[in-house]
Amino acid sequence: MTDTDTGSGAAPAPMGRRERKKAATRQAIADAALRLFLERGYDDVGIREIAEAADVSTTTLFKHFPVKEALVFDEDAENEARLLAAVRERPAGQSIPAALREHALRYRIAAAGGDARFTAFADLVDSTPALRDYVQAMWLRHTDALARAIAEASGKADDDPTCAALAHFALEAPRAARGHGDPHQAITRAFDLLEDGWRALTSEG
Repeated sequence: MTDTDTGSGAAPAPMGRRERKKAATRQAIADAALRLFLERGYDDVGIREIAEAADVSTTTLFKHFPVKEALVFDEDAENEARLLAAVRERPAGQSIPAALREHALRYRIAAAGGDARFTAFADLVDSTPALRDYVQAMWLRHTDALARAIAEASGKADDDPTCAALAHFALEAPRAARGHGDPHQAITRAFDLLEDGWRALTSEG
């Protein structure tokens, strides 16, 4: 699901004609895939159908999306930018775990209450095991970058194990909300645990 808002506030550099055409093709494929997945379910839609709906060849489709799961997630770089900004741009006096908790809750609130299309997208992911596994693996790819941002923000060495641990568990914590009757509470309690541990090991908070 494409989202071009990186949260960084910086205007993107203008693209040339070729880049605009590639971006438009990628967007058309992603839109066609999501529409078909939402209409019929992820497992009942084939790659050839998606290519036909987007008016591209399967070869072109795979140039943009190497695996079927990737068709659903088209914002990996934007996700990482927002994640790191949550740490680097947090308000004065706010702890790093608290900033990451707010970031996780913003995603959950969007899924629960606002945009109907986003809610449908979140339901598709939650109800499809292959997509749940893929998104979690994709999300955990940000662990190293997040650990470095935490180390930088807390004045620790890049290889400090407490920063790596906080990054890993902060990215895992939202899974506590899966299937929970009160996702907001589940995420909050998971991050409360991280907050307590971080405070015990550092002078922050």
